[in-house]
Amino acid sequence: MRFVIVTGMSGGGKRTALKLLEDMGFYCVDNLPIPLLDKFCELITMPESDLQNVALGVDVRTGQNFEEMCTILDKYRQVGYIMNMLFMEASDRVILKRYKESRRLHPLAQGGRLEEGIRKERQILSTLRSRADYVIDTSNLLTRELKEELEKIFIHNVEYDNLMVNIISFGFKNGIPADADLIFDVRFLPNPFYVDELKTKTGNDPEVQEYVMGFPESRQFLDKLTDMIRFLIPCYVKEGKYQLLVAIGCTGGKHRSVTLANALYNSLKDQGNYGLNIMHRDIHLA
Repeated sequence: MRFVIVTGMSGGGKRTALKLLEDMGFYCVDNLPIPLLDKFCELITMPESDLQNVALGVDVRTGQNFEEMCTILDKYRQVGYIMNMLFMEASDRVILKRYKESRRLHPLAQGGRLEEGIRKERQILSTLRSRADYVIDTSNLLTRELKEELEKIFIHNVEYDNLMVNIISFGFKNGIPADADLIFDVRFLPNPFYVDELKTKTGNDPEVQEYVMGFPESRQFLDKLTDMIRFLIPCYVKEGKYQLLVAIGCTGGKHRSVTLANALYNSLKDQGNYGLNIMHRDIHLA
């Protein structure tokens, strides 16, 4: 039997993760009080139980004793059960945005500022996060992409390094992504915008890709960039980083940056035990 504790920041995607795990065949229970956890584990591990995969959602809503939870998990690990902890994470900026859009109240911000509630929750969950087997940062993930990451871990049993690599294309004229870790400027490459038949297309179109990557500088830049990112990824994993945002920019964010972002994504795909995501921030802007 595989037992997964799903916890993490409010607004980080715990409920979505539980729903996706349920679709994958997990028996899911949300917000069971930790004092009942030991009894719950006894019931689901009894010989007559036919449950193979169980997921339990735990958060700060009821003032839980997380040390007690970790002790219970360790007890069952020692007798051979697969007990994992999945921590769902997101940046403060994204959590703020999600709460404002949903108009829900943060469990630790009752009558106070949302920012303060998020700060308190991070402090409370810091030890739990450090003990988690898997950490998934959903700041830049679509539900479909989260499903793919969960399938890697819990269905295909792929070794997972807890690092989500996000590649984003953007246009400098629209501003640099504020949360970018690494920023690369590809405005030195010839611009398809000045080619009449390519002006209205984007870096997702084969014609633009062939034009941009047809220059030796583009291919050489891609090789060097790919080599550097591959070098950095295990360093970031060793340092305990959970998210790496690589931003590639051109003037408008429609042609060169999109092409190179797609090329980097394809170069890194299926090359490691990390999550990989791509987005094109400004591709639809005029």
